[in-house]
Amino acid sequence: MRLGVAAFLCLCLATTLAGAAPPAARARPDFRIVVKKGARRLFLYDGAERVVSSYPVALGGQPVGAKREEGDGATPEGEYFITHGNPRSQFHLSLGLSYPNTVDAGKGLARGLISRGERESIAEAIEQHRQPPQHTKLGGDIFLHGGGTRRDWTAGCIALENADIEELFARVAVRTRVTILP
Repeated sequence: MRLGVAAFLCLCLATTLAGAAPPAARARPDFRIVVKKGARRLFLYDGAERVVSSYPVALGGQPVGAKREEGDGATPEGEYFITHGNPRSQFHLSLGLSYPNTVDAGKGLARGLISRGERESIAEAIEQHRQPPQHTKLGGDIFLHGGGTRRDWTAGCIALENADIEELFARVAVRTRVTILP
């Protein structure tokens, strides 16, 4: 099945609700997430660096290589953190990621995609553990969300099965570290 342009342009545009966050009562701040794009797996580690859960994932339509700019269909690579949760996502549930980070912003500045001011705004947001600006030429609205893993179908997000994002949403907290590897 081929998706229409509106559906493809981010199957990641999981409508963000200001202030929505994963359930704090069950979330553990000592977890960290590692996504291995080549293996199509997300690993949840505990504070002792043990894998406590592993989930299959689907990626953007251009899964090889790091996200470089808005609309390229690539999933980012690098170090991020969860900025917020959305319990009313159009893709079941979603967890927002801090894309673009300062490394992404530096590369975007060097390529002439963003201004020095945009780079500084991104760096300031990351330093303060806030969601960075989402509407630059680097793109934004990158989420961990539901919707299924049968094939790579997002515009750059990381999709999980709905039951898996429910478990992850309940277990992790805002500011949980997320490493996305090739």
